Amino acid sequence: MLIDAHIHLDQYKDGEIPSLLEEVETLIAVSMQLSSCQRTLDIAKTYPKVKAAFGFHPEQPLPSQIEENALFDWIRSHKDDMVAVGEVGLPYYLRQEQALDVRPYEALLERFIVLAKELKKPIVLHAVYEDATIVCDLLEKHRHRQAHFHWFKGDVTVVKRMIQQGYFISITPDALYEEEIQQLIQVYPIELMMVETDGPWPFEGPFTNKRTSPWMMHSTLEVIASIKGLSIQEAAQIITQNTKTFYQL
Repeated sequence: MLIDAHIHLDQYKDGEIPSLLEEVETLIAVSMQLSSCQRTLDIAKTYPKVKAAFGFHPEQPLPSQIEENALFDWIRSHKDDMVAVGEVGLPYYLRQEQALDVRPYEALLERFIVLAKELKKPIVLHAVYEDATIVCDLLEKHRHRQAHFHWFKGDVTVVKRMIQQGYFISITPDALYEEEIQQLIQVYPIELMMVETDGPWPFEGPFTNKRTSPWMMHSTLEVIASIKGLSIQEAAQIITQNTKTFYQL
């Protein structure tokens, strides 16, 4: 039984959730904004397998100052109901679509990093390509090393830096058909690796037109095991233990 290290469980219908949970030992359910945090908390209280993370997804317009303060107050008041701060980060894909001043997003992310350190929680990061360098700068500035970069993509320089700092990454089902992800698996230590679905985000290749579900992680694991020269069982044991240790499950 694997652990899905990153899924938007609140975006599934209520009736879909029990069948998703049958496929895993545990799920790390991340949040998009305050209403998402509240639904994720409700799901986690209903299903013990679900472990909640609270944050604000960066690929959307920024909250107002009142909304931001309300979110931070809510997270602090529910710190015992969460295993991590997340999902948080920088709006890489949004900037590809429109001109955007990234500095307010950086300020919000820095506030989340400070919060994670204050609460002694890991932080779940949406930070790809050049954004990962900015995030590494902020993590190092605040000396917060419990960082999980989900569905990460980046150049050799930032990958080396992340490995040196002991930051974790998680691999998605697109490892089956994306050479970029396969190359990342090759260079990144399996001791710093988890698996995820980022559901309900859809995948291509053999997963085209299929509902994103934790069972897909078994195929991801086969790719990781093959690249790392391990049996599937060995890779599963390492990755599952990594996730348990990182999230203190």
